[in-house]
Amino acid sequence: MLWWKAIHILFVIAWFAGLFYLPRLFVYHATTSDAPGDQRFKQMERRLFIMMTIGGVGTVGSGLWLALNWWRPFPTWLHAKLGLVVVLVLFHLQCWRHLQAFAAGRNARSAGYFRALNEVPTLVLIAAVLLVVLKPAFGG
Repeated sequence: MLWWKAIHILFVIAWFAGLFYLPRLFVYHATTSDAPGDQRFKQMERRLFIMMTIGGVGTVGSGLWLALNWWRPFPTWLHAKLGLVVVLVLFHLQCWRHLQAFAAGRNARSAGYFRALNEVPTLVLIAAVLLVVLKPAFGG
């Protein structure tokens, strides 16, 4: 079981690296006006998205395996953590939509929007770590 925990943590690190960096690339891409820079960011964003998707799929897969094989019944804190994972998956999909908009040359968002978006995974990470380490019992 500890091997699965280690694998899960490695996938989480890979996923979060992408979740932290891709919106930052969007900040820079939104302020780029030259064609070579635009192409460079498109390529970087696409490659990073592939890597972070591997991390996300690995995180969700190994996390579900751990949850289904470790806890019976699911503790309340785990329900809350799984809710945060859903938020991250939705964030990941939103990043994919932004990636598509940039790739098609139709991004309508400002660098400021992407700066704010860049804070979402940090807040979710803080909440997830607190849940896993403190394992609070909600309402009971």
